Amino acid sequence: MTLPRDGRLKIRLGADHSVCGLLERPSRASALFVLAHGAGAGMQHPSLQSVAGGLAERGIATLRYQFPYMERGSRRPDPPALCHAAVRAAVAEASRLAPDLPLIAGGRSFGGRMTSQAQALKPLPHVRGLAFLAFPLHPAGKPGTDRAAQLRQIRIPMLFIQGTRDRLARLDLLEQVVRGLGSRGTLHRLDDADHSFHAPARGGGTDCDVLRNALDALRDWLERLGGSRHAGPP
Repeated sequence: MTLPRDGRLKIRLGADHSVCGLLERPSRASALFVLAHGAGAGMQHPSLQSVAGGLAERGIATLRYQFPYMERGSRRPDPPALCHAAVRAAVAEASRLAPDLPLIAGGRSFGGRMTSQAQALKPLPHVRGLAFLAFPLHPAGKPGTDRAAQLRQIRIPMLFIQGTRDRLARLDLLEQVVRGLGSRGTLHRLDDADHSFHAPARGGGTDCDVLRNALDALRDWLERLGGSRHAGPP
Protein backbone atom coordinates (compact mmCIF):
# COMPACT_ATOMS: atom_id res chain seq x y z
CA MET A 1 0.00 0.00 0.00
CA THR A 2 1.38 3.40 -1.03
CA LEU A 3 1.00 5.92 1.77
CA PRO A 4 0.83 9.71 1.28
CA ARG A 5 4.33 11.14 1.50
CA ASP A 6 3.49 13.93 3.94
CA GLY A 7 0.63 12.08 5.62
CA ARG A 8 -2.01 14.55 4.39
CA LEU A 9 -5.25 13.04 3.12
CA LYS A 10 -8.62 13.91 1.69
CA ILE A 11 -11.32 11.71 3.14
CA ARG A 12 -14.59 11.43 1.22
CA LEU A 13 -17.91 11.39 3.08
CA GLY A 14 -20.20 10.28 0.29
CA ALA A 15 -20.81 12.54 -2.68
CA ASP A 16 -21.32 15.82 -0.86
CA HIS A 17 -18.53 16.18 1.68
CA SER A 18 -14.82 15.63 2.09
CA VAL A 19 -12.55 16.44 5.02
CA CYS A 20 -8.83 16.67 5.63
CA GLY A 21 -6.93 13.97 7.43
CA LEU A 22 -3.38 13.52 8.64
CA LEU A 23 -1.68 10.15 9.03
CA GLU A 24 1.34 9.96 11.34
CA ARG A 25 2.94 6.51 11.27
CA PRO A 26 6.23 5.88 13.07
CA SER A 27 8.59 3.31 11.61
CA ARG A 28 7.81 0.71 14.28
CA ALA A 29 4.07 1.30 14.51
CA SER A 30 2.16 -1.50 16.19
CA ALA A 31 -1.36 0.01 16.25
CA LEU A 32 -3.30 2.89 14.68
CA PHE A 33 -5.52 5.29 16.65
CA VAL A 34 -8.23 7.02 14.57
CA LEU A 35 -8.21 10.26 16.55
CA ALA A 36 -11.03 12.82 16.42
CA HIS A 37 -10.71 16.39 17.65
CA GLY A 38 -12.74 18.23 20.28
CA ALA A 39 -15.68 20.53 19.60
CA GLY A 40 -13.80 23.82 19.49
CA ALA A 41 -10.40 22.97 18.00
CA GLY A 42 -9.46 21.06 14.85
CA MET A 43 -6.95 18.34 14.16
CA GLN A 44 -4.05 20.81 13.93
CA HIS A 45 -4.57 22.21 17.42
CA PRO A 46 -1.31 22.04 19.45
CA SER A 47 -2.91 19.77 22.06
CA LEU A 48 -3.84 17.16 19.46
CA GLN A 49 -0.47 17.53 17.76
CA SER A 50 1.16 16.78 21.12
CA VAL A 51 -1.00 13.69 21.55
CA ALA A 52 -0.12 12.42 18.07
CA GLY A 53 3.57 13.15 18.54
CA GLY A 54 3.68 11.48 21.94
CA LEU A 55 1.91 8.40 20.65
CA ALA A 56 4.32 8.18 17.72
CA GLU A 57 7.19 8.08 20.24
CA ARG A 58 5.41 5.14 21.85
CA GLY A 59 5.05 3.24 18.58
CA ILE A 60 1.40 4.11 17.99
CA ALA A 61 0.29 5.62 14.68
CA THR A 62 -2.55 8.15 14.46
CA LEU A 63 -4.99 9.24 11.80
CA ARG A 64 -6.34 12.67 12.72
CA TYR A 65 -9.22 14.15 10.75
CA GLN A 66 -11.62 17.07 10.67
CA PHE A 67 -15.34 17.08 11.16
CA PRO A 68 -17.07 18.91 8.27
CA TYR A 69 -18.05 21.97 10.34
CA MET A 70 -14.42 22.53 11.33
CA GLU A 71 -13.39 22.13 7.71
CA ARG A 72 -15.83 24.94 6.82
CA GLY A 73 -14.43 27.18 9.55
CA SER A 74 -17.66 27.04 11.55
CA ARG A 75 -17.84 26.89 15.34
CA ARG A 76 -21.19 25.11 15.30
CA PRO A 77 -20.89 21.31 15.29
CA ASP A 78 -22.59 19.32 12.57
CA PRO A 79 -25.69 17.20 13.23
CA PRO A 80 -24.70 13.87 14.81
CA ALA A 81 -25.43 11.87 11.66
CA LEU A 82 -22.83 13.85 9.69
CA CYS A 83 -20.29 13.50 12.51
CA HIS A 84 -20.90 9.76 12.57
CA ALA A 85 -20.33 9.65 8.81
CA ALA A 86 -16.98 11.40 9.30
CA VAL A 87 -15.98 8.87 11.95
CA ARG A 88 -16.89 5.96 9.67
CA ALA A 89 -15.08 7.45 6.69
CA ALA A 90 -11.93 8.03 8.75
CA VAL A 91 -11.98 4.47 10.09
CA ALA A 92 -12.45 3.12 6.56
CA GLU A 93 -9.51 5.21 5.34
CA ALA A 94 -7.36 3.99 8.22
CA SER A 95 -8.16 0.38 7.30
CA ARG A 96 -7.30 1.06 3.68
CA LEU A 97 -4.00 2.81 4.40
CA ALA A 98 -2.75 0.52 7.17
CA PRO A 99 -4.41 -2.90 6.84
CA ASP A 100 -1.53 -4.44 8.81
CA LEU A 101 -2.18 -2.43 11.99
CA PRO A 102 -4.77 -3.09 14.71
CA LEU A 103 -7.25 -0.20 14.92
CA ILE A 104 -8.67 1.70 17.85
CA ALA A 105 -10.85 4.80 17.56
CA GLY A 106 -11.97 7.69 19.73
CA GLY A 107 -10.57 11.10 20.48
CA ARG A 108 -10.72 14.26 22.50
CA SER A 109 -13.97 15.20 24.24
CA PHE A 110 -16.66 15.75 21.54
CA GLY A 111 -14.73 13.61 19.06
CA GLY A 112 -14.69 10.69 21.47
CA ARG A 113 -18.40 11.09 22.15
CA MET A 114 -19.25 11.10 18.43
CA THR A 115 -17.10 8.00 17.94
CA SER A 116 -18.93 6.21 20.75
CA GLN A 117 -22.29 7.07 19.19
CA ALA A 118 -21.19 5.81 15.79
CA GLN A 119 -19.93 2.56 17.31
CA ALA A 120 -23.16 2.06 19.27
CA LEU A 121 -25.32 2.54 16.18
CA LYS A 122 -23.28 0.13 14.05
CA PRO A 123 -19.89 -1.34 14.99
CA LEU A 124 -16.96 0.31 13.22
CA PRO A 125 -15.26 -2.32 11.02
CA HIS A 126 -11.98 -3.73 12.36
CA VAL A 127 -11.95 -1.42 15.43
CA ARG A 128 -10.80 -3.37 18.51
CA GLY A 129 -11.41 -0.75 21.17
CA LEU A 130 -12.35 2.86 21.88
CA ALA A 131 -10.20 5.38 23.77
CA PHE A 132 -11.63 8.63 25.13
CA LEU A 133 -9.45 11.58 26.13
CA ALA A 134 -11.68 13.60 28.50
CA PHE A 135 -15.09 12.08 27.74
CA PRO A 136 -17.71 14.89 28.05
CA LEU A 137 -20.19 13.17 30.33
CA HIS A 138 -22.33 16.27 30.87
CA PRO A 139 -22.33 20.05 30.32
CA ALA A 140 -20.39 22.10 32.86
CA GLY A 141 -22.47 22.66 35.98
CA LYS A 142 -25.19 20.22 34.86
CA PRO A 143 -24.12 16.80 36.16
CA GLY A 144 -25.82 13.76 34.68
CA THR A 145 -25.14 10.59 32.73
CA ASP A 146 -27.48 10.88 29.73
CA ARG A 147 -24.52 11.36 27.37
CA ALA A 148 -23.25 7.93 28.35
CA ALA A 149 -26.42 6.01 27.43
CA GLN A 150 -24.95 4.72 24.15
CA LEU A 151 -21.97 3.16 25.91
CA ARG A 152 -24.13 0.28 27.13
CA GLN A 153 -24.63 -0.79 23.49
CA ILE A 154 -20.89 -1.06 22.80
CA ARG A 155 -19.39 -4.53 23.05
CA ILE A 156 -15.67 -3.76 22.63
CA PRO A 157 -13.22 -2.48 25.31
CA MET A 158 -13.28 1.20 26.20
CA LEU A 159 -10.64 3.34 27.94
CA PHE A 160 -11.55 6.60 29.68
CA ILE A 161 -8.60 8.90 30.43
CA GLN A 162 -10.02 11.60 32.65
CA GLY A 163 -8.83 14.48 34.80
CA THR A 164 -10.15 14.43 38.34
CA ARG A 165 -11.04 18.16 38.08
CA ASP A 166 -12.90 17.84 34.77
CA ARG A 167 -16.01 20.05 34.98
CA LEU A 168 -17.59 18.08 32.12
CA ALA A 169 -17.37 14.74 33.92
CA ARG A 170 -18.00 14.62 37.65
CA LEU A 171 -15.73 11.85 38.81
CA ASP A 172 -18.23 9.91 40.92
CA LEU A 173 -20.69 9.84 38.02
CA LEU A 174 -18.06 8.69 35.55
CA GLU A 175 -16.89 5.99 37.96
CA GLN A 176 -20.50 4.78 38.16
CA VAL A 177 -20.75 4.68 34.35
CA VAL A 178 -17.49 2.77 33.94
CA ARG A 179 -18.43 0.25 36.66
CA GLY A 180 -21.63 -0.41 34.75
CA LEU A 181 -19.62 -1.43 31.70
CA GLY A 182 -18.00 -4.30 33.56
CA SER A 183 -14.84 -5.70 31.99
CA ARG A 184 -15.36 -3.53 28.88
CA GLY A 185 -14.65 -0.30 30.76
CA THR A 186 -11.33 1.00 32.11
CA LEU A 187 -10.91 4.36 33.84
CA HIS A 188 -7.51 6.01 34.16
CA ARG A 189 -7.54 9.07 36.44
CA LEU A 190 -5.27 12.07 35.94
CA ASP A 191 -4.92 13.60 39.38
CA ASP A 192 -5.75 17.33 39.56
CA ALA A 193 -6.07 17.65 35.75
CA ASP A 194 -9.00 19.50 34.18
CA HIS A 195 -10.88 18.86 30.91
CA SER A 196 -7.92 20.19 28.89
CA PHE A 197 -5.48 18.00 30.86
CA HIS A 198 -4.10 21.14 32.49
CA ALA A 199 -2.59 20.70 35.96
CA PRO A 200 -2.39 23.59 38.45
CA ALA A 201 1.13 24.68 39.36
CA ARG A 202 0.40 24.25 43.07
CA GLY A 203 0.23 20.48 42.58
CA GLY A 204 3.90 20.27 41.65
CA GLY A 205 3.26 18.61 38.28
CA THR A 206 3.18 20.08 34.79
CA ASP A 207 0.95 19.72 31.76
CA CYS A 208 3.72 17.66 30.17
CA ASP A 209 3.62 15.29 33.15
CA VAL A 210 -0.15 14.91 32.73
CA LEU A 211 0.16 14.20 29.02
CA ARG A 212 2.93 11.69 29.61
CA ASN A 213 0.76 9.93 32.18
CA ALA A 214 -2.21 9.87 29.78
CA LEU A 215 -0.25 8.51 26.83
CA ASP A 216 1.54 5.89 28.91
CA ALA A 217 -1.88 4.72 30.11
CA LEU A 218 -3.12 4.48 26.53
CA ARG A 219 -0.04 2.50 25.48
CA ASP A 220 -0.38 0.13 28.43
CA TRP A 221 -4.09 -0.44 27.74
CA LEU A 222 -3.27 -1.24 24.12
CA GLU A 223 -0.71 -3.78 25.25
CA ARG A 224 -3.31 -5.49 27.43
CA LEU A 225 -5.72 -5.37 24.50
CA GLY A 226 -3.18 -7.21 22.40
CA GLY A 227 -2.97 -4.36 19.91
CA SER A 228 0.42 -2.89 20.68
CA ARG A 229 3.90 -3.89 21.77
CA HIS A 230 6.05 -1.76 24.01
CA ALA A 231 8.15 0.52 21.85
CA GLY A 232 10.57 1.66 24.51
CA PRO A 233 10.48 4.79 26.67
CA PRO A 234 9.39 8.03 25.01
